[in-house]
Amino acid sequence: MPFATVNAKIVSDNTGASMQIPVLMTAEGPLRSLIDYCLSMRRSQSWQNKLLRAVKLFLEYLEVNAMPGEEEWRFFRNFANALKLGTIDRNTFEDSSGLYWAPFEGQDANYMITQLSEFFDWLARGEGPRAAKFNPVYKGGVYDQRIDLHAYHYRRSKAFLGHVWSDNPSGRRSRVTRGERLPKVFPKRPPMFPEDRFEELLFKGFRVSGQCDYRGMLITLLLFGGGLRVSEPFHLYMADVQPYWDDPLIAFVAVHHPSLGVAPNHWENLSGQRGTRAEYLASEFGMTPRNLIRGRMHAGWKDPALDERWFMNVHWFPRELYGRWFMQIWSRYLEQVASIERHHPFAFINLDRASVGGVYCIGSYLKALQSAVERIGLVYGKAHGTTAHGSRHAYAQRARRGGIDPVIIQRIMHHCSPMSQKVYTQPELHEAATALQAGARKLAEENSEGPSNTGLIGRTADLRLGSIWE
Repeated sequence: MPFATVNAKIVSDNTGASMQIPVLMTAEGPLRSLIDYCLSMRRSQSWQNKLLRAVKLFLEYLEVNAMPGEEEWRFFRNFANALKLGTIDRNTFEDSSGLYWAPFEGQDANYMITQLSEFFDWLARGEGPRAAKFNPVYKGGVYDQRIDLHAYHYRRSKAFLGHVWSDNPSGRRSRVTRGERLPKVFPKRPPMFPEDRFEELLFKGFRVSGQCDYRGMLITLLLFGGGLRVSEPFHLYMADVQPYWDDPLIAFVAVHHPSLGVAPNHWENLSGQRGTRAEYLASEFGMTPRNLIRGRMHAGWKDPALDERWFMNVHWFPRELYGRWFMQIWSRYLEQVASIERHHPFAFINLDRASVGGVYCIGSYLKALQSAVERIGLVYGKAHGTTAHGSRHAYAQRARRGGIDPVIIQRIMHHCSPMSQKVYTQPELHEAATALQAGARKLAEENSEGPSNTGLIGRTADLRLGSIWE
């Protein structure tokens, strides 16, 4: 039978409070256990979407492959194999189950196995003890225990409070069905926007029919010069941009938590206290924080490490360049929108006649960015570093080349884990080759200064292949 995913507004009590989450529909109605799980976990919409996809695939597999008397763990193992191998016979190109799944990417399959296992564990705590049997934990053999012990000590060494963990954990257990171990692949070149083309992108790419797109320029500056994620500028209010106290020509930008952040302009709630942004949006505009809604107006929030309670600063790098540019363009943008009526507090607004004054959406910006990139003759795409996230990579690489300590890079990029920034600051392949050449020259110099020059380093080897085998 078909299963469908729909967006739904969930009201769980009589308070009038509601949440928007994806819901999996079956022939008997919504899958209520999955709704309860999503409401309990309170994870990102991306996580919810991936979970529903995994559950939907599992139920589809169950519909056509369930066999009476089959043990649950064997069934789940077969499902995991179907994700890895697909369901199509490679010789006949037929699939008697009718699923016709192509093999999933290893990373996607592993993530689905993990999500489903956690969901089954959660169900087993309540009224569904059978769910725990799909992918149960077990003690395993001696080698399984050794691997788990090494994994435990690795996690312990990386954990913030790892020193308080037990040195010799007992009763470590593994899953019956595990994800496939995938090889580590370093990218040839981090997908970052080219530094030498950014000024052209800003002042030529975002110029359309002789008019500057100040809004697009500002968002792009926040990504490239401030290192923000693409969703974060869309939580800014007009009041979140102010001149720096030590230099009014540089913009101070504070990105507040969408819900917990303090309301602007000293707004007070019904209790006479300084209200939160969630309270402010609901009371003044009848709106919900953008990270909690679905659809075009949604803007994600990846729970970054904040600088203050509850906001993070934009750390311009270099400050005197990008901070000044932002302040200049911000002044032009304020002049452009000053006379436009708005019914929301967000900084970036629609300028199209049909929806002028409305909330500007991420999708609209991404289209504007693609046009700007192509306008200056570059190819738009992740592999070229010309998407929105390529600007964040460029910011991290610039900080690394500038000699910024990795701990500081973690802070200015608002990563919760010191391991996160390593993805952004990997050296390019040509840097590795250059470093090897410099190392070889250093070894040659050290060898030439020694008492004799008989080593392999520093002298030319003139060998013929034939002489090697003689």
